[in-house]
Amino acid sequence: MITAFRLDLRRGRVLVIWIGLVAVLYAGGITLFYPTVLANAAEYEKLLEAYPKELLAAFGISGSLGDPGTFLNSYVFQFLWPLVAAIVAILLATRPAADAERGFLELPLSSRLPRTTYLSAAIGGQIVAIVVLAAFTVVAILAADAAIEPDFPTDRVLLAGVHSAAFGFAIAGVTTLLAVVLLDRGRAGGIVAAILIVMYLANVIAVLSPDLAWLGRLSAFHYFDVKGLIDTGAYPVADSLLYLVFAVGGWALALVAFRRRDLVA
Repeated sequence: MITAFRLDLRRGRVLVIWIGLVAVLYAGGITLFYPTVLANAAEYEKLLEAYPKELLAAFGISGSLGDPGTFLNSYVFQFLWPLVAAIVAILLATRPAADAERGFLELPLSSRLPRTTYLSAAIGGQIVAIVVLAAFTVVAILAADAAIEPDFPTDRVLLAGVHSAAFGFAIAGVTTLLAVVLLDRGRAGGIVAAILIVMYLANVIAVLSPDLAWLGRLSAFHYFDVKGLIDTGAYPVADSLLYLVFAVGGWALALVAFRRRDLVA
């Protein structure tokens, strides 16, 4: 198990390093602009008045950009993190399918390595990668925050990173299940990407149209909002638990399906 886990970490390290570098540069760079945004909050408010409030809310901009929660939620967590989480979760979670397509899967499974151990190591690699990337994002924000005034609430930013990781876990869990069932990396990754796009659009429509507000509850993006957490310290426990249910459920079902799956068919 340890050997398989270490192998999976090595196989994913280049992806994590490059995506992590992008996350650090973007999150840190955006954070450094906060004093400028805060100093010109009135001008930004006048500019935003030209847009419908519903449209701004659909893209995570609700309230003043001078508020730490609105700023970080709009520019980092709702813009950067869904992209980072989706890319890494899909690429890593579909690796078993890619291994099957290339014939590589037969190599580890021809040894004494059980199927469940192989997939458990892959799941462990997904968890580590998502946690590391969430940590990179949060550390970049806090490092940049040390160079500016005023300071962001450190504990709340850290908790926002925890909620972000839960969001990534949910994507990875569902993707792993599809990858095992289909054993086709392109189809599994494409289906998950399509679902995420539809969910994003559903969440936007729900905000824009009060009559269709119920659509928002069907979207994973509806439950990913750290504005309140950063501004008030109220952690979205129910939302994180919902993500973890999908994550653990997807991984558990994937382990069962992989153990029974005909890898030749």
